[in-house]
Amino acid sequence: MSGNAIPHQASPSLPLLALAVALALPGGTAFAADAPLRKPGLWEIMTRSDNIPGAGIAIQQCIDQNTDNLMQQRAKNEKADCSVMDLKRAGERVTLHAVCKVEGSTVTTDATYLGNFEAGYKGDMRSRYSPPLQGISETHMTQEARWLGACKPGQKPGDVIMPNMGSMNLNELMKDPRVQEAMRRHGAN
Repeated sequence: MSGNAIPHQASPSLPLLALAVALALPGGTAFAADAPLRKPGLWEIMTRSDNIPGAGIAIQQCIDQNTDNLMQQRAKNEKADCSVMDLKRAGERVTLHAVCKVEGSTVTTDATYLGNFEAGYKGDMRSRYSPPLQGISETHMTQEARWLGACKPGQKPGDVIMPNMGSMNLNELMKDPRVQEAMRRHGAN
């Protein structure tokens, strides 16, 4: 990985990079395609998952309009693999029901997100895999995010800060062919 992709430390392992990408997105890219855009600035995002080692840590992400647009564009590109993508908004409640193909498995996802995406949001997402994908038949992920204010001095949009790992830039990371391949394998691209 280039030195530009992870500006503040040596390159961590690829699985941790893929985890960082997954944690930074509201509900993963399937949800991001039509999700409300987040308020620009510094966000703290806590994700918990039954199946992701290391989940349960709070990361921080500096975003701007372009960062969320990039995530939505990647999600729109993935929609071709989804036979159902039903997103509904009612006030501050967003629900998603999706059925997508990933590595020969049919993934059925149901998610609910509550919040205004200006100050914060909470989400709950369950996915079922038939047949199981890499030995996993079901996942459950919760996410809580809150806006902290302006990005810190020296941060640029796309920077993700993970405890004990330093920071990496999500926008640059998404361009890395190894990360793109990992995301394709894990159904996030």
